[in-house]
Amino acid sequence: MKKIKFMLAAICCSVSFSAMADKPGAKVDPTYKPSPGQAGKDVIWLPTGSELVTKMLKTANVTSKDLVYDLGAGDGKIAIAAAKEFGAKAVGIEFNPNMAAYAQRNAKQAGVGHLVKIINGDIFVEDFSKATVVTLYLLPDLNIKLRPTILKMKPGTRVVSHAFTMGDWEADKEIGQDGNAYYWVVPANVAGEWSLEGVGFKNATLTLAQRYQRIGGNIKIGDKSQPILNPHIEGKYLRFAFVDSTDNLITVKGEVNGSEFKGEDKGGYSQGMVTGKRR
Repeated sequence: MKKIKFMLAAICCSVSFSAMADKPGAKVDPTYKPSPGQAGKDVIWLPTGSELVTKMLKTANVTSKDLVYDLGAGDGKIAIAAAKEFGAKAVGIEFNPNMAAYAQRNAKQAGVGHLVKIINGDIFVEDFSKATVVTLYLLPDLNIKLRPTILKMKPGTRVVSHAFTMGDWEADKEIGQDGNAYYWVVPANVAGEWSLEGVGFKNATLTLAQRYQRIGGNIKIGDKSQPILNPHIEGKYLRFAFVDSTDNLITVKGEVNGSEFKGEDKGGYSQGMVTGKRR
């Protein structure tokens, strides 16, 4: 049972963008071809189905403007698909130098060698912080180990994992009827106390609690405090509502940039710019 679970969990097909950088002294066999089920670092290699690869990239809304990093690139299938089907730049990080070279050859043969580059490196060492999309097919414990790094990435970064979740970080979407893959958007950090100006033409104090993309809290205007309604964070975009003193529903939405907020409120007789800073 352990062996079966290990095999199912070990598939690594992802997207990445950077030059082939072999480790010093690494010898590459130009005739190398991988075999499904072969052992790798922490995982074994099994290819991801083409249909699922396309679904994963479509769910992440990949376009030619994206830089896609595949953590555990394997034969380069996901990186190649990101470039060939969506026009994106893609970097794959692959620990096995022979596999990395093989994946780069596949990219060249597919006609996207100018968009796809495979790094021979360790996903826990290489820097993928510039990615706009991250794909992975790793064991659950590896996903969780990577989670702190992913959560520190730029808000709005899209993440897709084949087969396995990120522990208690609930997915924004499940891909496939039986959850073949999972999708997340990295949320901005909004927890804390915020001073807002222009909320219903007044100043307010907004207090937010956060766990991943789930948020809640209270807003205080004058001496009246109330829970916020329908709070939502997606990437850097924050939205919430409250009821004003004349029983009108006011919706506030805008962008979070570090400890600053800029947006607008709408509802009732109120409509205007809202700015804020975290205390």
